[in-house]
Amino acid sequence: MSRRFEELDWQPTPIGEVSLRRRLEPVTGVEIHEVLLGEEYLMSSMFPVAEIALARLGLARLDWPQLDGSGLAVAVGGLGLGFTAATVLEDERVGELFVVDALEPVIRWHQQGLVPLGPRLTADPRCRLVLGDFFALNAGAGFDPDRPDRALDAVLIDIDHAPRHLLAEGDTDLSGAGFYSAAGTRSLARHLRPGGVYGLWSNDPPDEAYLAVLEEVFVDVAAEVVTFANPLQGRDAANTVYLATRAA
Repeated sequence: MSRRFEELDWQPTPIGEVSLRRRLEPVTGVEIHEVLLGEEYLMSSMFPVAEIALARLGLARLDWPQLDGSGLAVAVGGLGLGFTAATVLEDERVGELFVVDALEPVIRWHQQGLVPLGPRLTADPRCRLVLGDFFALNAGAGFDPDRPDRALDAVLIDIDHAPRHLLAEGDTDLSGAGFYSAAGTRSLARHLRPGGVYGLWSNDPPDEAYLAVLEEVFVDVAAEVVTFANPLQGRDAANTVYLATRAA
């Protein structure tokens, strides 16, 4: 296959066929990695700005050191190409990171070094890749497989396209439909310590209805609009990062 385009892997999953592609961007010559669900683009290494901002904005809200001197414990929902997780690990305050993803091929791509950030994540002893349904874990015992009901310092999520635009809308097992309700949000708050931070990436503009749900459960709720250049369309694009804090 031409070096300009290569399909590195293709696998069936519970929500459809996922594929990992590598190509050379024709204008800049930069190597781009992309993940597709069927024919739908899920993520691209061309546009990691908001995924990086999710980690930086979320962690910036946290005080440290902890009273017991331990590092911050963080969960990331959605591994993807690893930009949010890698940015979390850049923060020296972080002592543990649990990255939850329901798609085994995505985790395997990182373990096999098929994506650029995979070796960095798998080599860092603070980072644990957890195969599991984030939404089911949220409704249950939480995100640390070894310590049920553990309260973490931050939970940062990049799974669905937006609170109203779900990745697995037709799949009842992996759908996050109930997560964005007040009940699902209260369940998430159980997994945060007082003062802990919730962050959510969204491809859509700020949603006033979802902000109202967050304000029922959390304090200091905000929707940060993150803009970045989109050379494919010749204009700026924007994503939203929702942020909220559990009351102390």
